[in-house]
Amino acid sequence: MYLDASALVKLYLPEAESAELNRAVEGRRDLLVSDLSVTEIVSSVSRRRREGTLDLSVAVRLHRAILGHMESGAYRRIDLTAATHREAERMLLSIEAGPLRAADALHLALAVSGDASSLLTYDRRMADVGRSIGLYVFP
Repeated sequence: MYLDASALVKLYLPEAESAELNRAVEGRRDLLVSDLSVTEIVSSVSRRRREGTLDLSVAVRLHRAILGHMESGAYRRIDLTAATHREAERMLLSIEAGPLRAADALHLALAVSGDASSLLTYDRRMADVGRSIGLYVFP
């Protein structure tokens, strides 16, 4: 199961669907995560910090926690490679299920390269395209 940033962040910051998501992934050893998701989360957290809705110390703890889990093997890391970029570009040129942004195409290509059978995303556009390429999409 590949987790994009919209899903991964809910495991670290309380949001509307966080409790349900935590129950759904608890104990799983097949969660695929990329550094792209981590960078997107840091971008989101930084925006919240600038807006004054998140304290710097919380942002730093969250970042350290995610990196710690990545390093400890809690997630299986999927790396961005040249082949991943080419697959994302192929998707951008060929998939007509909906408008796909570059980062979304990269996430989908990462899921494919990691042999994921499912995608965990709260991004409706990515979910629609994920279904169109044969991934089971949660939620």
